[in-house]
Amino acid sequence: MSYAAYKMMHPPTGIENCASGFITQCSADFVPQIPTIQPDELESDWPSTRSIGPVPNLVVSAANVLEVYVVRVQDDGSRDSKASTEIKRGGLMAGVSGASLELVCDYRLHGNVETMAILSIGGGDGGRRRDSIILTFEDAKIAALEFDDSIHGLRTSSMHCFEGPEWFHLKRGRESFARGPLVKVDPQGRCGGVLVYGLQMIILKAAQAGAGLVGDDEAFGSEGAISARIESSYIINLRDLDMKHVKDFIFLHGYIEPVMVILQEREITWAGRVSWKHHTCRLSALSISTSLKQHPLIWSAVNLPHDAYKLLAVPSPIGGVLVICANTIHYHSQSASCILALNNYAVPVDSSQEMPRASFNVELDAANATWLSSDVAMLSTKTGELLLLMLVYDGRVVKRLDLSKSKASVLTSGITTVGNSFFFLGSFLGDSLLVQFTYGMGSSMLSSGLKEEVGDIEGDAPTAKRLRRSPSDVFQDLVNGEELSLYGSTPSNAESSQKTFSFAVRDSLINIGPLKDFSYGLRINADPNAVGIAKQSNYELVCCSGHGKNGALCVLQQSIRPETITEVELPGCKGMWTVYHKSTRSHNPDSSKIASEDDEYHAYLIISLEARTMVLETADLLGEVTESVDYYVQGSTIAAGNLFGRRRVVQVYGRGARILDGAFMTQDLSFGASNSDSTTGSDSSTVASVSIADPYVLLRMTDGSIQLLVGDTSTCTVSVSIPPVFDSSKKPVSACTLYHDKGPEPWLRKASTDAWLSTGIGEAIDGSDNSPHDQGDIYCVVCYESGDLEIFDVPNFSSVFSVEKMSGKNNLIDTIMRKDSAEEGRKVNTQNMNVVELAMQRWSGQHSRPFLFAILSDGTILCYHAYLFEGQETASRIDSSGQNSVNLSSISASRLRNLRFVRVSLDTYAREENSTGNYYNKRITIFKNVGGHQGLFLSGSRPTWFMVFRERLRVHPQLCDGSIVAFTVLHNVNCNHGLIYVTSQGLLKICQLPSATSYDNYWPVQKIPLKGTPHQVTYFAEKNLYPLIVSVPVLKPLSHVLSSLVDQEAGHQIEHDNVSSDDTYTVDEFEVRILEPEKSGAPWQTRATIPMQNLENALTVRVVTLFNTTTKENETLLAIGTAYLQGEDVAGRGRVLLFSVGRNTDNNPQNLISEVYSKELKGAISALASLQGHLLIASGPKIILHKWNGTELNGVAFFDVPPLYVVSLNTVKNFILLGDIHKSIYFLSWKEQGAQLNLLAKDFGALDCLATEFLIDGSTLSLMVSDEQKNIQVLVLCVTQVFYYAPKMSESWKGQKLLSRAEFHVGSRVSKFLRLQMLPTTDTLGSDKTNRFALLFGTLDGSMGCIAPLDELTFRRLQSLQKKLVDAVSHVAGLNPRSFRQFRANGKAHKPGPDSIVDCELLCHYEMLALEEQLEIAHQIGTTRQQILSNLNDLSLGTSFL
Repeated sequence: MSYAAYKMMHPPTGIENCASGFITQCSADFVPQIPTIQPDELESDWPSTRSIGPVPNLVVSAANVLEVYVVRVQDDGSRDSKASTEIKRGGLMAGVSGASLELVCDYRLHGNVETMAILSIGGGDGGRRRDSIILTFEDAKIAALEFDDSIHGLRTSSMHCFEGPEWFHLKRGRESFARGPLVKVDPQGRCGGVLVYGLQMIILKAAQAGAGLVGDDEAFGSEGAISARIESSYIINLRDLDMKHVKDFIFLHGYIEPVMVILQEREITWAGRVSWKHHTCRLSALSISTSLKQHPLIWSAVNLPHDAYKLLAVPSPIGGVLVICANTIHYHSQSASCILALNNYAVPVDSSQEMPRASFNVELDAANATWLSSDVAMLSTKTGELLLLMLVYDGRVVKRLDLSKSKASVLTSGITTVGNSFFFLGSFLGDSLLVQFTYGMGSSMLSSGLKEEVGDIEGDAPTAKRLRRSPSDVFQDLVNGEELSLYGSTPSNAESSQKTFSFAVRDSLINIGPLKDFSYGLRINADPNAVGIAKQSNYELVCCSGHGKNGALCVLQQSIRPETITEVELPGCKGMWTVYHKSTRSHNPDSSKIASEDDEYHAYLIISLEARTMVLETADLLGEVTESVDYYVQGSTIAAGNLFGRRRVVQVYGRGARILDGAFMTQDLSFGASNSDSTTGSDSSTVASVSIADPYVLLRMTDGSIQLLVGDTSTCTVSVSIPPVFDSSKKPVSACTLYHDKGPEPWLRKASTDAWLSTGIGEAIDGSDNSPHDQGDIYCVVCYESGDLEIFDVPNFSSVFSVEKMSGKNNLIDTIMRKDSAEEGRKVNTQNMNVVELAMQRWSGQHSRPFLFAILSDGTILCYHAYLFEGQETASRIDSSGQNSVNLSSISASRLRNLRFVRVSLDTYAREENSTGNYYNKRITIFKNVGGHQGLFLSGSRPTWFMVFRERLRVHPQLCDGSIVAFTVLHNVNCNHGLIYVTSQGLLKICQLPSATSYDNYWPVQKIPLKGTPHQVTYFAEKNLYPLIVSVPVLKPLSHVLSSLVDQEAGHQIEHDNVSSDDTYTVDEFEVRILEPEKSGAPWQTRATIPMQNLENALTVRVVTLFNTTTKENETLLAIGTAYLQGEDVAGRGRVLLFSVGRNTDNNPQNLISEVYSKELKGAISALASLQGHLLIASGPKIILHKWNGTELNGVAFFDVPPLYVVSLNTVKNFILLGDIHKSIYFLSWKEQGAQLNLLAKDFGALDCLATEFLIDGSTLSLMVSDEQKNIQVLVLCVTQVFYYAPKMSESWKGQKLLSRAEFHVGSRVSKFLRLQMLPTTDTLGSDKTNRFALLFGTLDGSMGCIAPLDELTFRRLQSLQKKLVDAVSHVAGLNPRSFRQFRANGKAHKPGPDSIVDCELLCHYEMLALEEQLEIAHQIGTTRQQILSNLNDLSLGTSFL
């Protein structure tokens, strides 16, 4: 491999940082949703009247992904009639029936977020100002981001970089640091602090209110919602203050000036030296004066335990700081202090002191914490338990600390409180949860009947499952298959004034990380006859993810494969539609009709063939009724749909249309020579495309003219009209669609009037409307061949929104609102880039906003999301518009002047290469409910599902049937909310979406809970089984554990003098489970279990093919390598186990697998592989090759090579690639003659390997290795290096040294490579590049990607494009993509290798540029836009592995 591309296919999902703040709106914008507490209700039984209050945004980061969410609260008395009937997740609590997270914006940054903080606005005017996000990045980069309404996204307000030559003195000669920058912010928002390079504190001074940057006035709306900003920064060198090892710092509440408390350790100690040196930590409180740049010490506290690691600032009115240690919790303030011991390991400073103890034992190392109220903190422990810490105080003096157990939950990486009723548990190891909490007084809560044992998370919802548990059960069951075990209220046994909390889980975000290992296997519903790209969707990835009780198998599929119910041959299909019909509809009462509208069955299926139309009844069976109905069946149909509230069906064909009541025609229309005088002209003009929005039907004719069918709801008839605006203008229309703005509050109405008017007007109009099903407005969206977009209201056809040259702009703004800048600098030749299809849709949901889709003639899809922006310039722009101001102001009254669209990236979608000639098939089908999901389906040669979850598009391709020519939804008795599609081969399939799969993820995923940590998985192809190593934590008595750590032969004895009888210790017990996938999404079955011995860890499991020298046949066996963990006093040893997998006929698990061989070896068996019928075993510091004679393994060759420990072993033919934990990689070969293993070459540098694999490109064999930088804790980074073996080159030391061919910084720890053959694309067919493999990899933060080889011409083209894009794209947070991808040597000597991997994360921005810029950049690098997009598309197609 000389050149390659790095492509991120599944962005990271493991959440590392979370915070909340008012980012997208200020707290004063909130209307209280629930009436506030009346004074006499304070002591009521159930605190249901507590006001929810303003709910801030949630900001989360996972590696380099930043996402901003808004919490949508559905209160009980909502206006939506549907919402009140269904009980949302979590039941009813405190007047809230549900809450969900909705995405505002998300970004993939060119750098990993180390820490994050919210710079908030303290003080009195806080209601009118917004918060900003402060992010820190590796080494010492700080960026402040604020939300900009005008672009509906984040923009950088300031950047602070303390790297480079002028800041070298801050490092004081050190190259590597234990952790990245740490940012904390003053609660009143006066300043922030960032700790970089160990002991350098950067103080960020916040700008005072109103002192924004220049030019802010016009950038913000008339409300003047200015975000918090950073004015300046300066550095405090903590070394000058005689500080040595800073562990944490925080800003306190309640001081006139910002006060920073720093936790530091004077002299470092550790657990083995505690008897000599303990209580080494201390607190120092500095008063920060940002104007004088002074920081006097105001108070301090000494003699804190050495394992103190986290500070928590206590909110006002109490103030002070909590210090969290592994075994104790301390409270300190200027005037008082107290302590709480958590277990038997807590020791006082001197033995005379008596410490108050908690009522139970717990260890708090690696805990996270947040405040639920001003005196209650919630801690999340390393086992996932939630603890409540209460500060008992009078006045401002804290008397004591109370700790009580609460619930069990997910293992967290961070917690943040969101408003006064929610908190968010961010997790790196499991799914993250949004939880609502409410609290009352202890005695009254118990009276409502909630006992401690029967915690019931779902509240009193009738549908909820009741759960029982024993209080000691720490490792909770997974409720409903989700990772939540937050149980009902647990009142403490203190006095009755104790607060009791109850919780309800409201929403969760899926996480598939950390991916420790994965395996590539066949899906259950695989098609054995598939070829080409369709064959790829036969496969799925089975991944080990999660940890402890959050451990799960994630089954990932890049493409959707629907479950087929039935299929029939149907050649020559052009399109199909399902329609409703009920004769008794008009007599239905109103309310029942609305509720049942979604569940109504379809009546007819209309199939358009090339020269005729078929009509089928969709009752129990699909029966053809073509002869007995009045449909137009003599030719093909263009479109069909329902009108008049589903009372009538409209069918449009080339020359006319029919209105039908069920099977009977009530009206027949023909589009003749009404619009032209010559009959010859009218003959050529037929209907080209149709859009139906009850009661209108919009027709675009083949000559580019527009006709509108207007329905009369009283008589159920339609009439043809030609909108005057199209009749007069001769601008040819290239695409058009109708958009129905449904709902009691039509969304677009908010865009035309001022926001405060919109709700009142909406109600008035709804009241006057006499037809209940016809709520909302209808708009017509038109694209001209010139590239302009215009929106008209129907039926008046006055223009309400227009954009010139929409192609690819990032934001669409009404022309009247735009400043007339010199946009048309030079005319670019874009004549063949028409929009050929449009669709605009707003899916159901209280706060949903419309999406606009446009397909260009070259196959590109543009997707826009509407948003509202009220600019100050609205009024002034119209007044100052000169001589025709009268005309303009009358127009502007009805214009949607606050409407804007923001472009949505679809970089996962591979484009359609060539669209057919004149006849254009409609490709977009919008669906409201397919298997409970909503979105749109895109047919064509690359069929794709676009599903909408939390206002975010999830793009999932469907490869299994190749090209799809027609698609429609079907809902009847046998196919519940299913779908029908016809492939280009002429197969009609009736399907349903797999229900067990979750589609709200970058790839569709099914999670199978294991209740243990999965370590390694492999695929047994012959029997379709997955052997899997799982470890389950088990509590054992400490004395029992200690006695088993003794070397039995030496006969030592351990003195048990200081071990009490009730001490327990958690030990991981390992087993290998044999899992079998079940049909149709049922949970997977464990077919057999292989338990390990006491203290034996299974390290590797592999399916190996061995040549039996006795029978001269190949045998496929399951090989397991293990190691005994008995402490450092016992010599290491391990076992190698071989099992045969038999026929499982009688479902008896004992008969499925049988052990055929077991042998104990010196050293841990860390890796196994089969090499040409032999078994290669990595045993301690050597590798041994064995041959198999049917009963035992005999060694035939060995080599003393990894110096330390093998982490990965790969074989190709007779070559061996071996990765060592510290000493990089070794490349060996095996020779049958003479039976010897030879070292061909090795890498002489030091490298901490994580994963290795061979990369094959044609006839070139390269070696790939990923490594781990151990000294970065928050995010362990990895670098991928490509080596190759070149014995002829002089610098390879006569072939002994592997040379670096390419190096690249991935930004995540790659834990596994998988070599997969690339798919042939258009340009590789018939060339010699068919034997080309790519490497799919998984990482520990839940991302997947691939490294794919490129030929040199493509590489040079993409590399020059990449260099252009570094400057052409505005990067979020000002990060430089080139510096992010540099190899991180981390202070070690490293000679930079060649730059021969292109970064598709940067290249995918090319499609997001405006069309003019794309053409300009392509011209500058000497190529064409078409060529670049074709290369990117080929790469995307070639790596569609799943």
